[in-house]
Amino acid sequence: MKIALISPKGPLYRYRGGIFKKSLRYQPLTLTTLAALVPPELPAELTIIDEGIMNIPESLDAELVGMTVITGTARRAYELAARFRAEGKTVVLGGPHVSLLPQEAAEHADSICVGYAEDSWPQLLRDFARGELKQAYYQAPDFSLDRPNMPFPRRDLLDQRHFLTQAVFEATRSCVHDCEFCVAPTAWGRQQYKKPVDWVIEDIKRFGQKELIFVDLNLISDKDYARELFTKLIPLNVRWFGLSTVLIAHDREFMGLAARSGCKGLLLGLETVTPASLHDAKKRFNASVDFKQVIGDLHRLGIAIQGCFVFGLDHDTPEVFDTTVEFAIDAGIDLPRFAVLTPFPGTPLHRRLEREGRILTRNWELYDAQHVVFQPQHMSVQELAEGHERAWKKCYRFSSIGRRLWAARNFRPLALTVNLGYRFYAHNLHRFYNCDWPLQMARPDVPTLPQAAAEIKAVCG
Repeated sequence: MKIALISPKGPLYRYRGGIFKKSLRYQPLTLTTLAALVPPELPAELTIIDEGIMNIPESLDAELVGMTVITGTARRAYELAARFRAEGKTVVLGGPHVSLLPQEAAEHADSICVGYAEDSWPQLLRDFARGELKQAYYQAPDFSLDRPNMPFPRRDLLDQRHFLTQAVFEATRSCVHDCEFCVAPTAWGRQQYKKPVDWVIEDIKRFGQKELIFVDLNLISDKDYARELFTKLIPLNVRWFGLSTVLIAHDREFMGLAARSGCKGLLLGLETVTPASLHDAKKRFNASVDFKQVIGDLHRLGIAIQGCFVFGLDHDTPEVFDTTVEFAIDAGIDLPRFAVLTPFPGTPLHRRLEREGRILTRNWELYDAQHVVFQPQHMSVQELAEGHERAWKKCYRFSSIGRRLWAARNFRPLALTVNLGYRFYAHNLHRFYNCDWPLQMARPDVPTLPQAAAEIKAVCG
């Protein structure tokens, strides 16, 4: 049996033509996990294709093609599915978009996987081998990741040279919160699924690298679990980066344990500096935390911050862009990220905006958090699109990079390198705006690392 596993990409991130000349991404876990789940009794030949780092060959030697689909890549996935089915290949679609809109996805595939696939994907392959493929496979009601003999991801099937790192790990899935714009509660529910801590530690030991990324949506959600994980990480002497909510601020001892376990960076979903907008997003728990205080506390523990903000919430006005940028600079956020509010299908946000007649397009290719696909409440579509890009550019001026890293006391070369990568991203976004309101802005030259370092040093003194 010849199986091809594909992660399609939209135009923004596609190999040879996307925003980066080479990948600045970590290796994703989805395809390598699916590869590991192929039943050992099936004589399968596996090919993995991540369209962010390679082109899909004109002639793909496979009987069955499985694609993982997010909303922004659905259009591309459906296009590829039509091509492969016309060639006589069997196409299976899974991933978040399929779990959000299974009926739509089923129109483009021979079979779909809805929800997490640890059980359904092996069963699908066994059925396919017997010629008994069903039209849909669903996550079991009693699904759990606490299971014996769980295989480790097949990281060896992707070329490490194309990624910043292959050392990507997962301890938990989904999240207990119900933020209005988030896909997770709709696609997978609010239960957090946890892998056995010893399995996670063994996966890290087997891979053998000392710098790790955890891709869990909210690694600290279950504090007892996180304490056990962090405690068992300490003897490994690793450095790790992950995601957290700002609620980590309420437990200083826990914050210190994370630092002792090797935590060197956290992505925090700050979302907005407009208090009323936190209510809009049903992320009221963020209001219980002083953002500058938690950023300062984490910096004092040697933990860098990637602060994520979203523009377009109902209380946002045209002033929100400059206010947010100034906050990011003053607070010393090591790596700020900005996104346009995106009402992914199936989410409470999409349902509300649809009721209000504010959804402007269902072209899923534009649902990438960089395009405006709805009518904002207190600004025009163009004001939101232009303000979003202006925020990126203003925050990644050399002077802004210097001020942020100086405030954070983060003088590591990696911090400067990643900031330069985001600066390049900020100044090339306009090339990929394919809405009806393209932003016509000149592309500046991309500096070399020594040039950038010299300019930032001049700013910092």
